[in-house]
Amino acid sequence: MATDLRTRRPASGLDGFFKISERGSTLSRELRGGVVTFFTMAYIIVLNPIILSGVADGSGNFIGGTKDLAESKLLVAVGTAVVAGVMSILMGVVGRFPIAIAAGLGINALITGMVVTHASEGITFADLMGLVVIEGVIILVLVLTGFRRAVFRAIPAPLKVAISVGIGLFIAFIGVIDAGFARRPSSPGSVPSELGIGGSLDGWPTVVFVVGVLLMAVLLIRKVKGAILIGIVVATALAIVIEAVAKIGPRTFGADGALVNPDAWALTVPALPTSVTNTPDLGILGQFSLLGSFGKIGVITATLFVFSLLLADFFDTMGTVVAIGTEAKLLDEHGNPPNTDRILAVDSVAAIAGGAGGVSSNTSYIESAAGVGEGARTGLASVVTGILFLLATFLAPLFAIVPSEAAAPALVIVGYLMMTQVTNISWDDMEVGIPAFLTIVLMPFTYNITVGIGAGFITWVLLKVARGKARSIHPLLWIVTAFFLVYFAKAPIESILTGA
Repeated sequence: MATDLRTRRPASGLDGFFKISERGSTLSRELRGGVVTFFTMAYIIVLNPIILSGVADGSGNFIGGTKDLAESKLLVAVGTAVVAGVMSILMGVVGRFPIAIAAGLGINALITGMVVTHASEGITFADLMGLVVIEGVIILVLVLTGFRRAVFRAIPAPLKVAISVGIGLFIAFIGVIDAGFARRPSSPGSVPSELGIGGSLDGWPTVVFVVGVLLMAVLLIRKVKGAILIGIVVATALAIVIEAVAKIGPRTFGADGALVNPDAWALTVPALPTSVTNTPDLGILGQFSLLGSFGKIGVITATLFVFSLLLADFFDTMGTVVAIGTEAKLLDEHGNPPNTDRILAVDSVAAIAGGAGGVSSNTSYIESAAGVGEGARTGLASVVTGILFLLATFLAPLFAIVPSEAAAPALVIVGYLMMTQVTNISWDDMEVGIPAFLTIVLMPFTYNITVGIGAGFITWVLLKVARGKARSIHPLLWIVTAFFLVYFAKAPIESILTGA
């Protein structure tokens, strides 16, 4: 019998650098995955300016140092895309993991809330961005000293699974809310969320969302390559045709703050652009004051704000990395991803870059799961996403045609894929099941990943102590649990310390 003496050549070029073949992927999957991730999270280019540009700071200016609201939104949009692009590429090249980075939702709202609360004290957006930079530096120090990785490894395996499942439920919830399939009722005193408008589905944008979800489901079942990307493209094309015929327009608010046309498009009105290119204005980059907040709002308030940012960035990223790694089947037997230190270091630098760029802390995005669902397994997908973000600063009119109703179906489908891991939790063991349950449900219920993780940690420790198993608790879990107790009680603690 002849012996086949051929040996497999080691991978080289892109394949070798990103370990595409080693991780069971292909170049086409990585490219598709990067494109899908971009279109799934590109809404941040529209949403971040809406959140940050809605109020004037203590100087009377909008974010970006301008008194013109339209100019402020454009500055934030460009800055958001630039920082997201650069940091996503860095994650791909250094972390070599399929996670893209952009301005963190929740953190940007926290910044706006601080501006509203302390505007009378002269606080500016630049002052608060300085605190974001400080928080990012602290996170980076924790990474370089090994503390962040140690905490990551100390998380019990069942909680890691619960975090991944909870995030799956969370992003599906984001999808149905962004699409208007479920929303807050217009009448006060009623249920906190309802189906569509008045308990009934209404409006063509909802039709686009439903078609997108069903189309992706059918394509996935039939194992069609590029199912999620095809679904986004088809849903976008359908949205453009509907808008051209029906002239629906955007959702708007009346003088009393009430929604005037609730069955219209949520963020982006889909239409073929009149031009394809634009010239980006990078004026917002570098607008931060490192220590300005401490003299205006006081050391205690500024420190507690940094602590809130720190905990949110610290554990949101951990949850996202676990969820993406699980979905991509890249975690080791202990539930840890490859290149953990590099991934966490890049994410920490992203927080610094977001503050220094004047557009809020940047962090790993769970929407990257959409790209993983499309087949992405390496950092090349993140590089593709980053390049598209940078192109968006010049081709904003082209990328802006995708409405959230066409991208949101991807979140729902990926949410399902991540929820399938729920069978890996021992529900018959209450020591495991109760903390896991609270971790899962509190993420969507509170619209906050950190809250779910914190509740899971605290309950895990409490139940172990109640069963006389305190010695089995990892020392770092005690420390982290103490931090979470402070996090949940930060408002009364601030009141006590400041005498307010």
